[in-house]
Amino acid sequence: MSDRRQAPPPTVRLRRLAAALQRLRAEADLTREQVAGRTGINVVTLYRIEKARARPQQRTLAALMDAYGAGDTQRADLLVAQRLADDRSRLRPYGAEPAGSAGSAGCAGASGLSGFAGFSEGYLAYLGFEAEARTVRAYESMFVPEPLQTERYARAVIGAALPGAGRAEIDERVRVRTERRDMLAAPDAPRLRVVMDEAALRRAVGGTGVMREQAGHLLRIAREPRTTVQVIPFGAGAHAGMGAGSFVHLDFPDARDAELVWVDARAGDLFLDSEAETLEYRSLFEHLGTVALSPGESAALLEAIARPE
Repeated sequence: MSDRRQAPPPTVRLRRLAAALQRLRAEADLTREQVAGRTGINVVTLYRIEKARARPQQRTLAALMDAYGAGDTQRADLLVAQRLADDRSRLRPYGAEPAGSAGSAGCAGASGLSGFAGFSEGYLAYLGFEAEARTVRAYESMFVPEPLQTERYARAVIGAALPGAGRAEIDERVRVRTERRDMLAAPDAPRLRVVMDEAALRRAVGGTGVMREQAGHLLRIAREPRTTVQVIPFGAGAHAGMGAGSFVHLDFPDARDAELVWVDARAGDLFLDSEAETLEYRSLFEHLGTVALSPGESAALLEAIARPE
């Protein structure tokens, strides 16, 4: 997990607002330069608003709606989206404070959450996206996915990945993973689809006993109706996921919200949301699902690993 500090990605609602404003401008057949001439809003500010890098202040939004000839229903929806654009309240179970806002140049910055326990802003933002998703598709090549980890497995992984971390930091990171696991087990949780390489199950993280416990936990989770777990066996040989690393693909209940891909790397959290990028990763995930064992066969493998010798 990266600790590099960077501006957090936008919330789901800010992305929705940005897409709606860009669509309205296109329907009005106006360039950004033309809008700037009509409203006095800086072209750079317009660009940042449409790319969900900044939240427009209410007066800025009103000027844009006037320029685009937005109807009453559209205005009401846009005002709600603007008001909630920086709301990261779904992060509160993990201990983060909702983001504030600060205005300048006609917009409020897509300001971030204060990191805690060394978490990057991007990681905290991802937690918010995960909480609001309809489907979480996670591919993992080396480790058991974070929200599916047992406490002992998580402690072993975190301790190895962050050898300088103290007890308090490890405890906090384990707590977050545990709460993510509980959140994804709730009745209204996103559907969770997991594909992992067999290497993630065979590496003796924390020792044999920890891995047996972890496999048994995965087996129980795999039996939940909203969860699918598949394993790519060693016997499958080389496969496309080997060069892809680990990634998560998210889609959302509201069709207006674009799909999102999160790649967690030591160099920093990477979010991809263009149609071409999200389609590429979703297609890759579906392909890996065909390479992997079926859910039933994967459950049999997990059962064998969990079984005492």
